[in-house]
Amino acid sequence: MITDHGLFQAPDGLVRCAWCAAAPEYVQYHDQEWGFPVREDRRLFEKLSLEGFQSGLSWLTILRKREAFRKAFANFDPAKVARFTPKKVEQLLQNAEIIRHEGKIQATINNARRVADLLDEFGSLADYVWRFEPAPASRPKRMTHAVLRTLGQSDESRALSKDLKQRGWSFVGPTTVYAFMQAMGMVNDHLDGCDVRARVEKVRVSGER
Repeated sequence: MITDHGLFQAPDGLVRCAWCAAAPEYVQYHDQEWGFPVREDRRLFEKLSLEGFQSGLSWLTILRKREAFRKAFANFDPAKVARFTPKKVEQLLQNAEIIRHEGKIQATINNARRVADLLDEFGSLADYVWRFEPAPASRPKRMTHAVLRTLGQSDESRALSKDLKQRGWSFVGPTTVYAFMQAMGMVNDHLDGCDVRARVEKVRVSGER
């Protein structure tokens, strides 16, 4: 049952953000991944790459193809993806299990090569991206369905997007970057009343994950 507040009460009795009611695959993603802080470089590169592939598509499409993407892109190890050749690009364009968009494929390879520059300067991709974490005071006091619908991007996502582009990254517009920030836990956009929101906040405070 979906409530007027953008929440979904599942058969297991838990209250979740309503968007995860759209498909069973969303429930596990919502409960175990979305919004939980990520500080491991490979996972960060994967999330940012897949958000780029998602542009213009539904996230469910990407989620259902994620294992195929991992296999095709060397588990999103930036060092390995950076070595992809034109022949490898042709193979990817023939792979019906992923999104066969040449621009997005080339962008992923290009971005993998740009990761090395960030490692030289900041030590890790995590140390670089987490510099753009919003100050708590800048976040909405209450995360309601109406508020969430207005958050397609933010000052921080625009700043990160601009900086990445200046560093030569592709398919990292401010909307894509904000979705990345939601997915990797730089912001907690689970709605007030969602049973997972408090779990995410506890992890954010403890730094366990």
